[in-house]
Amino acid sequence: MLEGINKIGDLEWEVPIGYVPDMRVPGRFFLSRTLAETLEEGAVRQLANVATLPGIVRHSLAMPDIHWGYGFPIGGVAAFDMTEGVISPGGVGFDINCGVRLITTPLTEADLAGKKRELIERLFAAVPTGVGGKSGLRISNKEVVEVMQNGARWAVERGLGTDADLVRCEEEGAMPGADPDAVSGKARQRGIPQLGTLGGGNHFLEIQVVQEIVDPEAARVFGVTEGQVCFMVHCGSRGLGHQVATDHLRTLEHALAKYRIQLPDRQLACAPVDSPEGRAYYGAMASAANYAWANRQVIMHEARNVFTQLFGIDYDEMRLVYDVAHNVAKFERHDVNGAATEVCVHRKGATRAFGPGAPGIPHEYAAVGQPVLIPGSMGTSSYLLCGTAAAMQKTWGSTCHGAGRVLSRSKAKKEVRGRELREQLAGAGILVRAHSDSVLAEEAPEVYKPSHEVVRIVHEAGLSGTVARLNPLGVIKG
Repeated sequence: MLEGINKIGDLEWEVPIGYVPDMRVPGRFFLSRTLAETLEEGAVRQLANVATLPGIVRHSLAMPDIHWGYGFPIGGVAAFDMTEGVISPGGVGFDINCGVRLITTPLTEADLAGKKRELIERLFAAVPTGVGGKSGLRISNKEVVEVMQNGARWAVERGLGTDADLVRCEEEGAMPGADPDAVSGKARQRGIPQLGTLGGGNHFLEIQVVQEIVDPEAARVFGVTEGQVCFMVHCGSRGLGHQVATDHLRTLEHALAKYRIQLPDRQLACAPVDSPEGRAYYGAMASAANYAWANRQVIMHEARNVFTQLFGIDYDEMRLVYDVAHNVAKFERHDVNGAATEVCVHRKGATRAFGPGAPGIPHEYAAVGQPVLIPGSMGTSSYLLCGTAAAMQKTWGSTCHGAGRVLSRSKAKKEVRGRELREQLAGAGILVRAHSDSVLAEEAPEVYKPSHEVVRIVHEAGLSGTVARLNPLGVIKG
């Protein structure tokens, strides 16, 4: 699988120009020999295909959770020149601003004794899950427009959180440049009943305990202590985001001839960043991203209420550590040939990992860098990391977003029995709640790369520094 690829460091590999025709820059990915057998030829080819896009700067990149996706590989990162470059929905994904947030509580695992099952059941009742899950919130078409404009702030202004939450979200929970007029009526209608719902697939709400502190100073800054019970929310923009991607892909496919863009794969449909079609996609994508931040804010609020009711703790004692996106394109300033330059950075299944002192991260975290959240896979550890200066130089301030699949959902259902997995996890002290056992089979730990190995790679490659390891206690699956 590594034929024709050059090893340029202990954990770094280069896909040379010429791997596929018309590459403008080399490809780079980060992977250990241990995980090399998981590397799909199709994912490498997608990485090389991205390198053919107009205006790409420096490299086409992929993180160690690289696997085959739509257009870009999942785990893909690429930056494009603002004048000659393009914007591509394939570099963002269908679940726009799928992301993760981590919340601490004042509880320890001992405090959950005798109440863990009830906690999981109450959370499952409070947070609608599944592909067709509908929210208890009833918002109007006017309100969904406000959600797309204001993101998490929309929820906070309605009592569904605090101002402190906004400071601890990437972009403070709302990207600039949102244009709800670029979002179709069908997308809005899909979003109206789903605000505050978890969705399906690999999305989850997970109760965790901080098992190990690796970087005591960063953990202190982030407010995380060993033995502390936390919860993590992983979801995105639901049907609204999916419809935005579907609608604009169609438009951008038709624009290819207009801008004389030749592609090796139509899934890379794109348009110049500063074109009517490019601006329309960006405005719609930012709208969907803001919807996703509001969605996670509402879910966090409902989960906080459950903890308050069951354990008698104060709402404000449950502190948001950070919320980070991993399917988005953003305009950022980075060092290009020694000059601070604005570029359009696509992160598709990749997480921002800005280093110490970087603009756009909370002032309270400036000394240690942005919190980075890498979720595990139901039965495996999740990790809290921090961004690094090296990531700013190597990967446009980016790192991995998760473990990365090694088995498709259809193969997983053939090889894993959901009921057996549920019993196995319960035997390890992990309670799981889902609508069906087939959902569990699709998301079994063994269908993903080992999260500890993926995190080791990004840590040793300098793309993010490990701060803490969190183990699952109970999981609600979409």
